[in-house]
Amino acid sequence: MACLLETPIRMSVLSEVTASSRHYVDRLFDPDPQKVLQGVIDMKNAVIGNNKQKANLIVLGAVPRLLYLLQQETSSTELKTECAVVLGSLAMGTENNVKSLLDCHIIPALLQGLLSPDLKFIEACLRCLRTIFTSPVTPEELLYTDATVIPHLMALLSRSRYTQEYICQIFSHCCKGPDHQTILFNHGAVQNIAHLLTSVSYKVRMQALKCFSVLAFENPQVSMTLVNVLVDGELLPQIFVKMLQRDKPIEMQLTSAKCLTYMCRAGAIRTDDNCIVLKTLPCLVRMCSKERLLEERVEGAETLAYLIEPDVELQRIASITDHLIAMLADYFKYPSSVSAITDIKRLDHDLKHAHELRQAAFKLYASLGANDEDIRKKIIETENMMDRIVTGLSESSVKVRLAAVRCLHSLSRSVQQLRTSFQDHAVWKPLMKVLQNAPDEILVVASSMLCNLLLEFSPSKEPILESGAVELLCGLTQSENPALRVNGIWALMNMAFQAEQKIKADILRSLSTEQLFRLLSDSDLNVLMKTLGLLRNLLSTRPHIDKIMSTHGKQIMQAVTLILEGEHNIEVKEQTLCILANIADGTTAKELIMTNDDILQKIKYYMGHSHVKLQLAAMFCISNLIWNEEEGSQERQDKLRDMGIVDILHKLSQSPDSNLCDNVV
Repeated sequence: MACLLETPIRMSVLSEVTASSRHYVDRLFDPDPQKVLQGVIDMKNAVIGNNKQKANLIVLGAVPRLLYLLQQETSSTELKTECAVVLGSLAMGTENNVKSLLDCHIIPALLQGLLSPDLKFIEACLRCLRTIFTSPVTPEELLYTDATVIPHLMALLSRSRYTQEYICQIFSHCCKGPDHQTILFNHGAVQNIAHLLTSVSYKVRMQALKCFSVLAFENPQVSMTLVNVLVDGELLPQIFVKMLQRDKPIEMQLTSAKCLTYMCRAGAIRTDDNCIVLKTLPCLVRMCSKERLLEERVEGAETLAYLIEPDVELQRIASITDHLIAMLADYFKYPSSVSAITDIKRLDHDLKHAHELRQAAFKLYASLGANDEDIRKKIIETENMMDRIVTGLSESSVKVRLAAVRCLHSLSRSVQQLRTSFQDHAVWKPLMKVLQNAPDEILVVASSMLCNLLLEFSPSKEPILESGAVELLCGLTQSENPALRVNGIWALMNMAFQAEQKIKADILRSLSTEQLFRLLSDSDLNVLMKTLGLLRNLLSTRPHIDKIMSTHGKQIMQAVTLILEGEHNIEVKEQTLCILANIADGTTAKELIMTNDDILQKIKYYMGHSHVKLQLAAMFCISNLIWNEEEGSQERQDKLRDMGIVDILHKLSQSPDSNLCDNVV
């Protein structure tokens, strides 16, 4: 019976709570404007810091009435302002509160309020808009729906320090990608916001700085403009450098470093510029120290990873700055049992977010080890590093798994490590598990790494083959994602290199000739090139060539013909001619060329081509066909002489190009 009574009890409690809040809503409908105003003020005081009261008032329908009063021409400016303040307070509650406000179309109402001449009302509307737009449940596109909004916000920047702070904060939260950057840039964001970096208000300076960081991210146009902007006679990069000095607040140092990082990655600042090497990079390394808060260490490491990712010299400098490689090892021990954190709330927060540290460390290790063998060695020799990466591959967080795979992929570029550490820790086992069931973003990196583990000198190649990799990789070649198709075929290409006949047969059987030829007509150039590479590796060593051509010869010759006739670039045609040269090296397979006059004419055509690479590849075909020591060589030579091919060879032997004349048979 107790279970049956539970629901009515809850309902009665809710009724009491909402009844105690109802009088606040009822007063909004009073015919006396002064009483309505006092009611709104009382409501404002009641909801401050009280999420339960906020939820009750929303349930009781306070929002539509507040919005009505805010938009009524007969409402006094004071009443409108107080309504905007209460709505802003409601928005500061839970995400559900914000959803309720959005459902009542609060944004158009507040944007309309910005047309008022009254500054206090404008500031209240902007403060509420700032709270709503910084919520993760608010679609950024709502800021860009009406084309008149952005220019009006730009015009309001000059009204007060509050309009500056709130508008910059709205822009920095609602600028998500190149389209938004372009809109803001075209409406003069750079010119309108630049002078705010020298504002007397710290909050304004910070929000302006954050604006520039999102505007410059992966945007060469904005970044190139920022480099030349002058504020009080000083160039913007110099102002950013001043803002990342040690005596500035950490938030300011970090955001300035991000601005300079993004401008550098966009090509506006050279990687060897002093502001990057001597200022930005050391600042970001400082942010990685264990003295910093968790979120500062995460942001510092991720920004540094992005800065050094494409540049080997920056990677080397970072690796020897403040013992960074060893410092990052602490990211995996946080919070420690002897943590200095005494604030229980902070400790609870950090325990919930410790995975972000591991993700950031993996990202930075991946960037550090992208090119230099010595750095990779130092990373792998860091305490328990390989074990930590292997553990990271099975973490519940997708982001940590992705970062761990990227780190492993970066380290797998080392021949020495593939032969030693990767084998000692049987890295291929957890990697194969990752490949069984993962989102595309992880699959792309994991399959790319598998390509490295399948190189012929890798000790992992054999156990990977035995674990069913052929079927898995053939499955990837059918993906709708071009990157997965490339990696699947690339890994098969590596697998087929100098492989036994059985492995080659397994690949052809699992892939199927139908799929092979679909890949040869793939619209993605990388897929086509890797498929040709796979064919070339399959058709190597005479017994293998003859065996494969005896079962698949007709289809392969058809594919070769189509590619040589098609509109393909030099590299594609060169690979195709090299496949023909391999076929011509077979004992019985070469007859498939000799009995195909169309193919012979094509080889003849490419011998006279203007591009040396194609001439050479065609010559190798002929060389393998007429080799003297093989049975039937005289008959083949006679046929090719009758076709005029021998005359072309004679001309090529007198070519001024040494590559051609030295390779004539």
